[in-house]
Amino acid sequence: MSEETKPETPETVDGEAAEATEEEPIKQRKNGLYPGVSDELAENMKSGWADTELRGLEPIPQAKHTAARRAALSARFPGERLVIPAGNLKTRSNDTEYAFRASTEYAYLTGDQTHDGVLVMEPAGTGHDATLYLLPRSNRENGEFWLDGQGELWVGRRHSLTEAEQLLGLPAKDVRELPEALREATGRVRAVRGHDAGIEAALADKVTAEADAELRVYLSEARLVKDEFEIGELQKAVDSTVRGFEDVVKVLDKAEATSERYIEGTFFLRARVEGNDIGYGSICAAGPHATTLHWVRNDGDVRSGDLLLLDAGVETHTLYTADVTRTLPINGTFTPLQKKIYDAVYEAQEAGIAAVKPGAAYRDFHEAAQRVLAEKLVEWGLVEGPAERVLELGLQRRWTLHGTGHMLGMDVHDCAAARREAYADGTLEPGVCLTVEPGLYFQADDLTVPEEYRGIGVRIEDDILVTEDGNLNLSAALPRRSDEVEAWMAATKAAK
Repeated sequence: MSEETKPETPETVDGEAAEATEEEPIKQRKNGLYPGVSDELAENMKSGWADTELRGLEPIPQAKHTAARRAALSARFPGERLVIPAGNLKTRSNDTEYAFRASTEYAYLTGDQTHDGVLVMEPAGTGHDATLYLLPRSNRENGEFWLDGQGELWVGRRHSLTEAEQLLGLPAKDVRELPEALREATGRVRAVRGHDAGIEAALADKVTAEADAELRVYLSEARLVKDEFEIGELQKAVDSTVRGFEDVVKVLDKAEATSERYIEGTFFLRARVEGNDIGYGSICAAGPHATTLHWVRNDGDVRSGDLLLLDAGVETHTLYTADVTRTLPINGTFTPLQKKIYDAVYEAQEAGIAAVKPGAAYRDFHEAAQRVLAEKLVEWGLVEGPAERVLELGLQRRWTLHGTGHMLGMDVHDCAAARREAYADGTLEPGVCLTVEPGLYFQADDLTVPEEYRGIGVRIEDDILVTEDGNLNLSAALPRRSDEVEAWMAATKAAK
C-alpha cells in the first residue's frame, strides 16, 4: 500500500464533519489535506475518461430466487416498511479495514455483496415495492474517484446504479439519500439491527427491539429449507473443500518441516482460487491441539505419528459455506489406539447420519451418535455404565463436549436466530442441510483416562442434505472409514 500518496480520510476536520457537495472539490472540503492538487490538475482529472458503463447485463443466477424470498417476506409483514442493511466497512487498524462481508440477511434477499447497501421494502397495496439503496460510482466532478481513500482509483470500480438494477433485478437509488428519507417516513418500520449504525440512528424513534427481533427470526427460519440454487452452491462449496483437503494431504511433509500454518495456508489458497473465502477460521489442529474444539491459532508443530484434525470449509462467491472435518494420521497410518478411537467416532457418525431423514426430530441424529459414544466409553472402562445411566446424567460430555451438528448455509452455524421450536425442537424436512460431527477428545491433562489416551482428539464431520426419501452426504467424496482414509492418503501422496 502506498503510504506516501494514499489520501487521508478523517471523518472530521477541526472538530466538524467534513461533508462535500456535488460541486465542492474534495481538495477544498478537506481543508487543504490534499497538498499539491492544483486547480488545473483538479479540472484536468474531470475529463478525458472513456465511457465504461456496462449495458445489457444479464441478471445474476440467484435473482429469481431472491425475488421469491422477498415475496415471502412481504407476505409475512404486510403493511410494514422493512429495512435490511448490508453493513459498513470496519476498521482493522488505523486506516485499514477488514475485508467486507455483507450481512447474511441482506445477501440472502438481494444477491448483492457491496458495503453500505440497504434493501428497503415499502408497503404498496397488498405487497411491497423493493428498492436497493447503494453507493453509486465514485464521483468524478468533485474528485472523489481519485482523491478519496474509497474512490474508484484506490479500491476499484463500483457498479453504477443502472448496472446494479440489471444485475440484481431491483430498482436502485443512491444510499446517501436514504437516512433523511427514513427520518421523514411514517408508519410501522422493522429493521435488521447490528449492521449499520447510521441507518439505525435514522430509525431511532420508529423501531422497537421486539419488532426487529421478529424480522430477524423470520429471516433466519426462512433459510432452514434450502432452495435448489442454495443446494447447488453448497455442493460447489463442498466439492472445492474436498480438493482443499487433498491439497493438504499432499503437503503434510512440508507442514512437518514448518507448522500448522502451512496446512492453514494450503487450504486457504484453494478457497481463494476457487471460492470467495473460507467460511470460518480453519482449524488445523495437530497432536494435542485436536482436543481444543476451535483451535484456530494454528501455530503448533506437525509431527509424524500424531493425528491432524482438519476442520475447514470453502465459501463460494455467493457466500455459501461448506463445513467438513477429517482426522488424519499425519504419517498416513493410524496406530492401534488411534484407530480404536477413530472407529468409535466413525460408528457414532454412521448412526447419526442414518437418523437424518424427513419427519425425524432434529435431535435424533445427536442422540443416536451420543448413544454410540457412551457405549464405547463404558466398554473401555472410562465411565461406569450402563450407557442409559451415562446418557441420563450426561457423563459422556466430559469427552464428547459439543452437540453433534448444526444447520449449514450462508453462515457456518446457519439459522442461528430461529426459534427453538423451529430448529432444535423441530422436525427435519427435505431441503434442510446440516452437519453431523461427533467427536471424542481426551485432554492432555485428563487424569481420569489412561495416559496413552491423553492428547488424542478425533472428529469426523460431513454436510448432510435431507432428501425426500432420506439423506444425501454432500461430502461423501472424502473417505471416512479408517482403512479408506489410509488408502486415500497413500494414493493422494503418490499422485502429487
